[in-house]
Amino acid sequence: MQDPLASQFDISEAQVERIVADALKDADDGELFLEYEETESLLFDNGKLKSGAYATDRGFGLRSVLGETSGYAHAGDLSEAALKRAADAVSAVTRGASGTYSEAPQRTNKLLYTAENPLSTPGFEDKVKLLQTIDHYIRNKDERVRQVSVSIAANWQVVEILRADGHRVRDVRPLTRLNISVVAGVGDRQENGSYGMGGRKLFGDFLTDESWRHGADEALRQALVNLDAIPAPAGTMDVVLGAGWPGVMLHEAVGHGLEGDFNRKKTSAFAGLLGERVASKGVTVVDDGTLEGRRGSLSVDDEGTPSGYNVLIEDGILVGYMQDRQNARLMGMKATGNGRRQSYAHQPMPRMTNTYMLSSDKSPEEMISSVKKGLYAVSFGGGQVDITSGKFVFGCTEAYMIEDGKIGAPVTGAMLIGNGPEAMQRISMVGNDSALDTGIGMCGKAGQSVPVGVGQPHLLMNAMTVGGTQT
Repeated sequence: MQDPLASQFDISEAQVERIVADALKDADDGELFLEYEETESLLFDNGKLKSGAYATDRGFGLRSVLGETSGYAHAGDLSEAALKRAADAVSAVTRGASGTYSEAPQRTNKLLYTAENPLSTPGFEDKVKLLQTIDHYIRNKDERVRQVSVSIAANWQVVEILRADGHRVRDVRPLTRLNISVVAGVGDRQENGSYGMGGRKLFGDFLTDESWRHGADEALRQALVNLDAIPAPAGTMDVVLGAGWPGVMLHEAVGHGLEGDFNRKKTSAFAGLLGERVASKGVTVVDDGTLEGRRGSLSVDDEGTPSGYNVLIEDGILVGYMQDRQNARLMGMKATGNGRRQSYAHQPMPRMTNTYMLSSDKSPEEMISSVKKGLYAVSFGGGQVDITSGKFVFGCTEAYMIEDGKIGAPVTGAMLIGNGPEAMQRISMVGNDSALDTGIGMCGKAGQSVPVGVGQPHLLMNAMTVGGTQT
C-alpha cells in the first residue's frame, strides 16, 4: 500500500481535498481519517488447528468539530457519492454557526516502528508448524498438562489524516502477538497459567526459539504454581505488587481518570486536582507513546499529532492530563498525542498509549522483608473500575502470602479492592525495577478497543483490602 489512500477514491485527490475543505469550512476542527487494514489470526487448541482467519478492510471517517459538538460519518466505500453524503451529514454541525479552524499539528519525521507487513512472513505453514511445536513442547514438559492453547495474531494498518487546510499525515502500523495458555490438573482440580508477548514489530523480532520457549515455560510454571495454591485469606493487609504487568491496575484505577474528557466533564475522581497531591511522594506516572516498537506506541495519533512523553503525576503531584485536540482546546491546554480511535468507524477520544510508573530507590527484597503478614501479587487478570468514584476490584492470577518478611505459599482467589486515588496515597515504597508488560495490553473505552502498554516497578501498598476465598 505505497499509494496515498486518498488516491483510492473514484475521484482525484484534489476533488477529495475540496469536498473535505468545504465540509469543514466553518468548523473549529475536524479531519478525514482514511484506513486500510489487513488482519490474520491462527488458533491451535487441543492439539489441532482450530481456526484461522484473514481479512482486509478499508474506509474513511469524516469529522466536523464545533465547540463541544462533533459530527461524524463513516463508510467502507471510497467513492465520491459516499464522501459527499458524509460531508452533508457532518456539515450540519456548523449550519448557522462559524468557528475558527485550529492550527494543524506539528509535523515530525520520527518513526517508532517498521512499515513492513508482519503478515507476509513467516508463511502460513511455518506459523502452523510453530504453534504445533509449542503445543508439543509444553505437553512433553509435565504429565499434569491437560490443555494447551496457542494463538498468533497480526495486523497491518495504514492510516492517513487529511485536514481542511491541506495538512496530511500518513502512518503505517504493524502489530503482532503470541498467546500461550496452559491448563494443568491433578484429580478433580485444574488451574490455568498464561503468557503473551508482542508489539509493533515483525514476528521475527520475537518468535525465536529462546523467546517462545520462555513464554511456554512461564505459562506452564504459573499453571503449576496455581495448582499448589491454597485459598487466599481475606482482610486488610500490606500488599507488594510485582513489576511490569501489574501496572494494569495503575492503568485502570488511575490512568483512565487522567484522560482529558473525564476531567473536562468533571466525571473523574481527579477532576480539578491539578497541582495537588494525589499520590505518595516518590510516585511519578507518565504516558509515553514514543517508545520504539512498543504495543501502545504511535508515531502520530489518530488526529495526526505526534505522540509524546507526558508526565501525569510527578513526585505525587498531579501535573497533567492526556488530551486529544477537542478536549485540549476546550480546556485551554495542549494536545498531547493521545487522540485515538479503534478504526475509521469511530471518533477519536483521549486514550492512553504506554502508561507506567517510574522507578525509585527500593529493592523488591527490601519491600518483602518489611511485611509481617501480607500478599505478594505477581500478576493480575480481569478487573472492574468506576471512573467517577475511582473504586476498583482486581483479581490476582498469581499471588503468594508474605509471612515474617518471606514469600510463603501461593494463594488462589485473591482480589484487591480499593479506590484509585486513595490507593495511590497508600504507596509507601517504590521499587528500583520499573518494567513494561510483555506486549499484551488492550484497553476498552466507550465501546472502542486499542492496543496499549502498562508498567511499573515493585510497589509496597499499606493496609489494602484483600478479598479471599479462605473459609
